[in-house]
Amino acid sequence: MKHVLLVENHSIVRLATLFIIRDVFPAVTSWETDNFPDALHIVSTRRLDLIVLDINIPDGEGFQMVAKIRRLQPEVTILVFSDIDEELYAVHYLKAGVNGFLSKTSSTPEIRIAILSVLTNGRYVSEMVQQILLRRNITPGMRQSNPLAALSQREIEVMDLLLEGKWTKEIATLLNITGSSVSTYKLRIFEKLGVNTVIELYQKVSTLRE
Repeated sequence: MKHVLLVENHSIVRLATLFIIRDVFPAVTSWETDNFPDALHIVSTRRLDLIVLDINIPDGEGFQMVAKIRRLQPEVTILVFSDIDEELYAVHYLKAGVNGFLSKTSSTPEIRIAILSVLTNGRYVSEMVQQILLRRNITPGMRQSNPLAALSQREIEVMDLLLEGKWTKEIATLLNITGSSVSTYKLRIFEKLGVNTVIELYQKVSTLRE
């Protein structure tokens, strides 16, 4: 019997995902939620084998969600299933501690393979992510075609919050770092992306993500 939590704010996606999971593992007990606070409550009260986690959910906390889940259930398998940019975010989420990263544009057979892989082998990455990891390992100094790929995990967190309109003090509180650290990360982001203001940052990122 597999115990699965689906954290996804679109009911049709939850239904389709659960259908695929039950096709792979017929004996499944499942819980569903559309927001992160409720997800944490379920994680704290139920022993789980698999968490299928969307990143863009109400009250989501980016990379911090992984750390909070791991503090409650260190051994649980976490599969990110999201529409965020796989090329930009997948490696960072794998480093943050998830077992797999799957794009919502994936085909049904690939979703089935991903679920089976994380629950049997403990790991899944798409062919795209495999190529990214291979390039980084073979040529670690190679310049990335997309400058967003040069950002660190923390820089991405700060950038996303800046793009949401958060101020330095708010970002410091959300990420549990000092205001001066936020300013340092902001400066690094601006330097790497060649911008001088948050407005220019928004325009640059919008172009790079098209």
